[in-house]
Amino acid sequence: MTDLSTTVNGIKFKNPFLLASGPPGTNAKVIQRTFDLGWGGMVCKTISLDNSKVINTIPRYGKLPADEGGKRFIGFQNIELISDRPFDVWLDDLAACKASHPDHVLIASIMEEYNKDAWVEITERVAATGVDGFELNLSCPHGMPERTMGAAMGQNPEMVRDVVGWVRGATSLPVWAKMTPNITDIRVPSRAAVDAGAHGVSAINTILGVVGINLDTLRPMPTVEGYSEPGGYSGRAVRPIALRQVMEVARACPEATVSGMGGVETGDDAAMFLLVGASTVQVCTAAMLQGYEMIDDLLSGLSKFMEKHDFKSVSEIVGKSLPFFTTHADLVDRQRKARREHAEQSSRDENWKGDIAGETDALVTD
Repeated sequence: MTDLSTTVNGIKFKNPFLLASGPPGTNAKVIQRTFDLGWGGMVCKTISLDNSKVINTIPRYGKLPADEGGKRFIGFQNIELISDRPFDVWLDDLAACKASHPDHVLIASIMEEYNKDAWVEITERVAATGVDGFELNLSCPHGMPERTMGAAMGQNPEMVRDVVGWVRGATSLPVWAKMTPNITDIRVPSRAAVDAGAHGVSAINTILGVVGINLDTLRPMPTVEGYSEPGGYSGRAVRPIALRQVMEVARACPEATVSGMGGVETGDDAAMFLLVGASTVQVCTAAMLQGYEMIDDLLSGLSKFMEKHDFKSVSEIVGKSLPFFTTHADLVDRQRKARREHAEQSSRDENWKGDIAGETDALVTD
């Protein structure tokens, strides 16, 4: 049997699979069930000090079908905000989860406005519950931009640097900064987070998009009282974008770890994220659509991949494919060199055949 356990930033994971921050981790009961099913860890739904400003709508989800039948989906959009449950209730939930499952990893996702006192307070109070680490939500693509929260903060490297510094000054626990893909160069804020002391980077959060227009009503989806807003797009369709950005973060911040996510549905998908530099892999949309029990297939799929390539540990996979990413100019040079070497080898082979033929003719003549 392959060993899927791994240690990242001093945290021991039973396996590299975490349920990502979102609906899958909305309360203690759900989190505890996740642990019982065998997930390596859980990042709880993002919490803040004041839940009174968090007001969700119904509906808030939209799906992009893979075919006209609409039974398979390649994309998923949400306009859901962070948790609307009271902060004190969350403190009780987090403490209860660690008390009942002390050997399972619980990462707290936190978000606040650009205010040092607020970030310090939420960090200190959440740390007291016994969580294993923090993920700073600097990347939610929709909702509350007027409060400079989420992606509005994560797109500003200076703010990222300040917030990470405030949190690092308030806790000795590992800190991951969750990055937004809705930016020209994800390496810039990632580098700012790591320079400020972040132990790791989580990437990517959802991509801001419009999942579709209802061609009967001509209204955007999901439709709330006839209106909508761009939301966070996820699912298998975003995987190529996520892999590219995880690769870029891993190369730009080699001293930090990366928790990769974005369209992971199978063990092979997870293997690709590990190969481009992720140390752990997070899943959200697929678990919502397939059920949390999908962890069994993820574990078996990754195990088969490791056995096929004779990997003895998860850490052996991390970044294995990074050296093979280069520039287009280098690709042209490599191909030109390969063709030249092939031509030279072909010429040598022809000369060799000619020499052999000549020697054979001489022997026959003699």
